[in-house]
Amino acid sequence: MTELVALPRQPLGTPWPTADWPGGGSLPAAAAAAIDEMFDDHDRFERTFAVLVVQHGRLVFERYADQLDHWDRSPEPITRDTPLLSWSMAKSILHAAVGLAVTDGRLDPAAPAPVPEWAGDGDPRGSITLDHLLAMRDGLDFNEDYIDGETSHVIEMLFGEGSADVAGYAAQRPARAAPDTRFNYSSGTSNIVARILGDALGGEAATRAFLRDRLFGPLGMTTADPRFDDAGTFIGSSYVYAPAREFAKFGLLYLRGGVWDDQPLLPATWVDHGRRQRSWDPVEDVGYGAHWWTVGDDLGTFRASGYEGQMILLCPPVDLMVVRFGKTDARHTPDLVAWRATMVDAFRHTLSGG
Repeated sequence: MTELVALPRQPLGTPWPTADWPGGGSLPAAAAAAIDEMFDDHDRFERTFAVLVVQHGRLVFERYADQLDHWDRSPEPITRDTPLLSWSMAKSILHAAVGLAVTDGRLDPAAPAPVPEWAGDGDPRGSITLDHLLAMRDGLDFNEDYIDGETSHVIEMLFGEGSADVAGYAAQRPARAAPDTRFNYSSGTSNIVARILGDALGGEAATRAFLRDRLFGPLGMTTADPRFDDAGTFIGSSYVYAPAREFAKFGLLYLRGGVWDDQPLLPATWVDHGRRQRSWDPVEDVGYGAHWWTVGDDLGTFRASGYEGQMILLCPPVDLMVVRFGKTDARHTPDLVAWRATMVDAFRHTLSGG
């Protein structure tokens, strides 16, 4: 098993940001220049709404720009209090919620996933475990295409015939490969996981309360707003709204190995479950753990990632987190990859002997 980079502890004397983020620290010149490019280079990055930098548990930098456009009201200037959409960063939040349920003994990652659609005799999907689903190695035939509506399952699930029951739509997809033989990133898979979680907790109201009381509340994510479909399933693939500062609190929970306010909120082993690389996509040149992406660098950097360049980037050895919200087309993904690397490299000097 691959050795993981150690996660840093909250420095002594640094307040936990449950109520508000403590300030302090400094921004390297290279990082400041990269952030200016993120906001100002519209050819590469298009629109950027927010960038936050946290090091050693302190908010080193934050900047907001642009506006949210609404069809039913005037555009909304983006500030530190503006609820922003997670897109697929919700998958990493779902990972945390599942970890809490596993800790409670409500779910077993190694057991066959309790999906009614797969319960028939001889159904090859019956051997898919919750862990296979979390690692996106379930073998289901699901096309995560954000452009071609004729072939995309994710578009049909979120905006078409599957939108009223996202997990039901995804669970109907046939097997394409045996479990644990193929990595296939799939928002449908996440929504199946979300329904499994909801069933174990007792439905929509219980799931809302669980997220509020066990995860968002302790972190001080007081305005976090997870969305549910008509069937009562948390749309854990895509839909959590919160201000950027609250998403940063969630990132710090994982950077601290599940500890919050000096107490274990989530088992460190579950944080490791998310960040331990299981798959590598040579086409995209990126790794995947379990509902968290891995960078594959020598620093053990991992991230939550969402459509159009949303990110919570965590780099353990330099105790660094970078949060970014905006709208960047997929054709500029290489620019985002390079920008993330530039931000990490800008802080490497803070390593001992760096």
